[in-house]
Amino acid sequence: MGWLIIKYLLSAAVVVAVSEFAKRSDKLGGLVAALPLITLLVLIWLHIEQQPIEKIANHARYTFWYVIPTLPMFLLFPWLLPRLGFWPRLGVSVVFTVLCFGAFALTLRRFGIELL
Repeated sequence: MGWLIIKYLLSAAVVVAVSEFAKRSDKLGGLVAALPLITLLVLIWLHIEQQPIEKIANHARYTFWYVIPTLPMFLLFPWLLPRLGFWPRLGVSVVFTVLCFGAFALTLRRFGIELL
């Protein structure tokens, strides 16, 4: 149980740190947010918990494929900024990302890569 609490605290600390960096500097916040900090933590947790090497490798591989269809959201969200309120803008961006992911998954399936 203690290990789980440590995992929660360290993982939460990363999210809090990124939001604090973002409050102080747009560029630094964006840079730190773009770093795969959560993925690195997950890889470390999986390794420490002695998960099979294949599971660790699969996590890294799928993370790569899942990041690609999320990238358009980072262009759409700021573009919608002056046009809608925060919550509608966020909702539209999430729906758009889900649609991008679905299209991307269907495209990759043709090449033998199953994301769903």
